[in-house]
Amino acid sequence: MPELDSDRLFPLDKAARMLARDLYEGISDLPIVSPHGHTDPAWFAVNNPFADPAQLFVIPDHYMLRMLYSQGVPLEHLGIARTDGAMVETDSRAIWRRFAAHYYLFRGTPSRLWMDHALAGVFGVTEPLNADTADAIYDHIDACLSDPAYRPRALFDRFKIEVLATTDAALDPLEHHQSIAQSDWAGRVIPTYRPDATTDPIAPGFAANIAALGKVTGHDTQTWHGYLAAHRARRLFFKARGATATDHGYADAVAADLDPANAATLFDKIIAGGASQDDQALFRAQMLTEMAGMSVEDGLVMQLHPGSHRNHAAEIFNTFGPDKGFDIPKAIDYTTALKPLLNKHGLNPNFSLIVFTLDEATYARELAPLAGVYPALKLGPAWWFFDSPEGMRRYREATTETAGFYNTVGFNDDTRAFCSIPARHDVARRVDCAYLATLVATGRLSRVDATEVAHDLAYRLAKQAYRL
Repeated sequence: MPELDSDRLFPLDKAARMLARDLYEGISDLPIVSPHGHTDPAWFAVNNPFADPAQLFVIPDHYMLRMLYSQGVPLEHLGIARTDGAMVETDSRAIWRRFAAHYYLFRGTPSRLWMDHALAGVFGVTEPLNADTADAIYDHIDACLSDPAYRPRALFDRFKIEVLATTDAALDPLEHHQSIAQSDWAGRVIPTYRPDATTDPIAPGFAANIAALGKVTGHDTQTWHGYLAAHRARRLFFKARGATATDHGYADAVAADLDPANAATLFDKIIAGGASQDDQALFRAQMLTEMAGMSVEDGLVMQLHPGSHRNHAAEIFNTFGPDKGFDIPKAIDYTTALKPLLNKHGLNPNFSLIVFTLDEATYARELAPLAGVYPALKLGPAWWFFDSPEGMRRYREATTETAGFYNTVGFNDDTRAFCSIPARHDVARRVDCAYLATLVATGRLSRVDATEVAHDLAYRLAKQAYRL
């Protein structure tokens, strides 16, 4: 693996590059605050070794899968289980060899930046990954994984993670979080309340999920008031186990504000089954506002992640299930869609809403102006398809002039790939320092201010926004 360029992602101009380097050196060693992600809490509860390089880096990473599939590598050949139980590749070394032989496909992508950083920085790999070096690198990583220094808790401490939030379904018993809390390990891993399967009528098994919600809370979820009470109880269950936030991943950002009687009538139609698509959409919209109201009550920060057309390829979804790389960004309206919610709660000092987008055009047109005036609204960082150096830079350019820095929430890595966490935060810190250096070099920001902002973006804003 060629040595990582110490000035990567910094400006080309020499003076600005030196300034970016100085800013970065002041924040590069700060602890990592990871307030939103999808790592498995069982890793840290059980603390077993990771299985092997393929299962660590390839099989769970949809960024890797989508690129390889686009170039003709079948998912079966990458060890992705089929829903029908048909045979797939189970030899992890063979999977790793295929990945290595196609590693050139990731040239210039953020995935390559993250992977190179993990290989070199975490595992000490010195040779470039390709078909010729695949076996040697596999053996090297595999040997590392047998070392207690590479177990999940040890890596968590080595990465200097101060706090890491997982994303957990409303019905999750959170036993792994409980186990972590009761252990003698000091690592802070907290849950996040993700109620989509119990608030979106088109979610698989919605009716069964509602019944299960009633069973675990002791509330009658066949009535509107009992259903809401069950959510309130479940949120408090999560909060008692460390949660500071909720997360909502609808396809759109539409909110509604029905009066209680009409909301109850709508709920009855949904529970009875056979509700129209319009009724289902209205119920989702109403529940977005209901969840905002509950956040006012219990203090959990609300996150909204809309704008993904999930599982775009029906054949892939039917054959392999969700999260296989076929989620595609789509256009989203925020100004009109969020108006009912913001009219009701947007000025409330007890409410905090962090909004993400996969529709970059909305940053300058809608989201930055909204966050630049509504006290409750903050902008999540460049997300998913745009958590790249270019995407992060465009994000700052599109939002800073209207929302400033302090209506944003720093960075979160939003990842399942544990070993990429330090790489992703490093990329964000470098890009922000490069942007700040450009502002200083063009006379728009003082050196003193840039130093403080760099620290805030890397560390303080995430802690503050997520009430950590």
